[in-house]
Amino acid sequence: MPENKRFLLRLDPRLFEALRRWADDDLRSINGQIEYLLTDQARRAGRLPKPTTRRPPQDNSSDDLIEPEEVEVRAGASGRRGTALSG
Repeated sequence: MPENKRFLLRLDPRLFEALRRWADDDLRSINGQIEYLLTDQARRAGRLPKPTTRRPPQDNSSDDLIEPEEVEVRAGASGRRGTALSG
């Protein structure tokens, strides 16, 4: 993994506080939030390649698939029971 580049970034205090709250909401560090936002915008602008999918292709030919109406939903904290629905 390549080493991250380090540099000083000066921000308006109001922007810094907004980023801090946003990072807290997204369970990220401020640095992680800034990197996420910059990466997202660079991809949208076509400056970075789109991320590659790391998931293996799904095999939908299995006979072990459970139909949604066959799955029973257990009572949760609300005490309700019901049938799982697929969207």
